[in-house]
Amino acid sequence: MKDLSPKSSDLDPIENASRDEIEALQLKRMRWSIAHAYNNVEHYKASFDEFGVHPDDLKSLTDLSRFPFTMKSDLRNNYPFGLFAVPQSQVNRIHASSGTTGQPTVVGYTKADLAMWDVVMTRSLRAAGLRRGDLLHNAYGYGLFTGGLGVHGGAEKMGLTVVPVSGGMTERQVRLIEDFQATGITVTPSYMLSILDEYRRQGLDPRRSPLQVGIFGAEPWTNAMREEVEQSFDMHAVDIYGLSEVLGPGVSCECVETKDGLHVWEDHFYPEIIDQQTGLPLPDGELGELVFTSLSKEAFPIIRYRTRDLTRLLPGTARSMRRMEKITGRSDDMIILRGINVFPTQIEEQLLKVSGLAAHFQIELIKKGPMDHMIVHVEGDASAGAVLAGLIKSNVGVSAEVRAGDENTVARSQGKAVRVVDNRKSN
Repeated sequence: MKDLSPKSSDLDPIENASRDEIEALQLKRMRWSIAHAYNNVEHYKASFDEFGVHPDDLKSLTDLSRFPFTMKSDLRNNYPFGLFAVPQSQVNRIHASSGTTGQPTVVGYTKADLAMWDVVMTRSLRAAGLRRGDLLHNAYGYGLFTGGLGVHGGAEKMGLTVVPVSGGMTERQVRLIEDFQATGITVTPSYMLSILDEYRRQGLDPRRSPLQVGIFGAEPWTNAMREEVEQSFDMHAVDIYGLSEVLGPGVSCECVETKDGLHVWEDHFYPEIIDQQTGLPLPDGELGELVFTSLSKEAFPIIRYRTRDLTRLLPGTARSMRRMEKITGRSDDMIILRGINVFPTQIEEQLLKVSGLAAHFQIELIKKGPMDHMIVHVEGDASAGAVLAGLIKSNVGVSAEVRAGDENTVARSQGKAVRVVDNRKSN
């Protein structure tokens, strides 16, 4: 793979500032953000007052732990615009969730918010190894989902040629990558596997594709999948993180020269790790739930938002800003099977150890008598499926039935993969 490490002279000065400089800027912006939310959003005023805290109580960064959390239910309860801190006339763009699991969550952005998004997205793309003049194949979904448009603005700002292909029509995806000679691709990791399948279906060698870097996000994925993609395409595979409640893609990103965790752009987003049960902050290095506070957002400030994503914070390496480990899973994606916590990424990690099985999988949960039962649907031969069942038992600690089927029997994703189907209520 080509060395795509950026030059230090290309970085924003704040990316390699001292921790003292970063924390001084964070405190200044945090004071503004909390006051902005309190003074302009009725929900935050009521919430802070109920907790007996006031923006003036924030004297240091550690004082943030005195303020209440924001939950996804707060966004749903204030649908559609109840958490906006500026008049609608100042909101330049609105994004929203699909609402498939309840009331949609709606977020807004002012002109300044969109400019900030471009800045952090440019940093992320540059950190991943892209350069001015590269051609980016953007296969994230466009529309109300933040992925496509979120990447797009920063990519144009840094001088990339952007192909806004969005998701779907996988045969065309491969044709455009090859015909346009795309240098980079932004896409969910599960859909990248579908693109890999399509390369092979067309009789093309993916290692001879023009792609040099893939930037994957919107769902948890493992280092085992990174190795699978990098070896298959002879390109770098880099992790990016974001969520619409905080911004969208570009909250943090791995650096191509280290690939050792995602550097959080801490001048705009303040991260915390908390104990899931107690809500108390945990020190850096401890595994827990990721919480974010926005430091510069105008339209939709977010204070101590519980993401439900599980990770840990680590010191900076390629940048001064702290890293977050690859997301191990979401607390609401966690399967509790006979008293054992299981995440889909753990199944993926074992699957990618087994030759004779494709990288696609889906977990089905059913009732077998009074007991919960897990079925892992994969593609390949039965003997390889038996090997996977043994690996799951020995390394994850649960018994799972592995059903190996023919090619394309596992549902393909053109966006975020549906890794778990819970049919326990219907059995």
